Amino acid sequence: MKQFKWLLLLVVFALFAAACGNDEADDTTTAAPSETTAATTEAPDSGTDTTEAPAETTTTEAMVDLAGTRVTVFGPEETESEAGAQQAALDAFGAETGIEIIYTGARDAADQINAQVAGGNPPDIFVFPQPGKLADFARQGVLLPLPADVEATMNANHIPAWTSFGNVDGTQFGIPTKADLKSLVWYQPAPFEAAGYTVPETWDDLKALTNQMIADGNTPWCVGIESGPATGWTFTDWVEDLMLRFHGGDVYDQWVANEIPFSDERVIQVFNEVVDLWNTDGAVFAAGGSISSTGFGDNGEPLVQGRCFLHRQASFFSAFFPEGTPAADGSEGAIDVFYFPSVKGDRPVLGAGTLVGAFADRPEVWAVMDYMATGAYADARQSSQAELKGGGGALSGYLSPAITANPDNYQPLEQSFLEILSTAEVVRFDGSDLMPTAVGAGSFWTEGTSFVNGQLTAEEAAAAIDATWP
Repeated sequence: MKQFKWLLLLVVFALFAAACGNDEADDTTTAAPSETTAATTEAPDSGTDTTEAPAETTTTEAMVDLAGTRVTVFGPEETESEAGAQQAALDAFGAETGIEIIYTGARDAADQINAQVAGGNPPDIFVFPQPGKLADFARQGVLLPLPADVEATMNANHIPAWTSFGNVDGTQFGIPTKADLKSLVWYQPAPFEAAGYTVPETWDDLKALTNQMIADGNTPWCVGIESGPATGWTFTDWVEDLMLRFHGGDVYDQWVANEIPFSDERVIQVFNEVVDLWNTDGAVFAAGGSISSTGFGDNGEPLVQGRCFLHRQASFFSAFFPEGTPAADGSEGAIDVFYFPSVKGDRPVLGAGTLVGAFADRPEVWAVMDYMATGAYADARQSSQAELKGGGGALSGYLSPAITANPDNYQPLEQSFLEILSTAEVVRFDGSDLMPTAVGAGSFWTEGTSFVNGQLTAEEAAAAIDATWP
């Protein structure tokens, strides 16, 4: 049954890839939520100036003895569990090959990489949280295309639905390494049901539930959009999910491609839907004092403590609950998820993920890239991350897009994420990640935050975003 669900996931994303086409080539950066680690905040010096991309790249076939070589990997995953699992998975390959592989995580990696590339000193490999940023660097000629044998390894372990996001203008530059399901609402079933609440089936049901909770003296939502230089991405996720729900996949695609501007009345409608809900008196608990000053990751503990009943966030958020929090086991304090409800009765789903790309052309670099394209890498990372989260059935916060990864490594709740994906009627990749970086990882975040703070109207924020589109 688990294998069947996994295959259903692949079918859904194959349809999703066909619908999205090459939108990912537009460009963006979705601040895939980052975290904190023992790693430093500056990427190690690879010692290689890569401001000019070579015409050809070497392949792993050229490898003879890689012992004693060194590869640097830099990315946004910085928590002890995520960065630790990343390093552990790389260490496993390093032990086999003799390559010293160093992973460094930083919350603002998506910003740091810009300066590193501009200075001619990027890491050997970067973990891209947005296909748009990968496309930017590919078109600048500083990111290297995959050698044929590395691309073959990737294709043997992934379906086109995922590999397409690393393809820029017909050339493959990136390898998918993580998948996220975003259309989820986290809650605790026991107190939820004890209060007489039922899981909403539609957006109107969800708003009615919000109002009922307020009337009962309960706080419905935990919300926070602070994320350092990526502050605002949580707001963009809500907007993207509701664009799919109110207006469908075709309009969503037109919006992501700038065929429909932010100032379009349909986008304005969705902006207001989100903030009107948040601004309802008594609707939101914000641990930091306001929505824009509350870290996106600071909502797990308040949810478990009963400070709120609901939190809309992606599958990776399972890594942000207090250690030892039970999941979907029927116990009093267990957390679970339900599908972020639709507007029209369909089941649209928003997804995201990360990709790795190489800035250095050396055999050891391509050997590591080749490994990161395999199910073996995915299994090592998942096992390590679950263990670092406490083991014993802990949720890891990691899902692999590799078809050769072992689904038995995932807990029942994580399997339910795949169930949601398998029943989706419309699936799209995070829109801000596909937009040009200046918009998706820039003005959409900043102007959206100003709108949330009440400094701008929806119309003013939309006009400001439109003005930044390249």
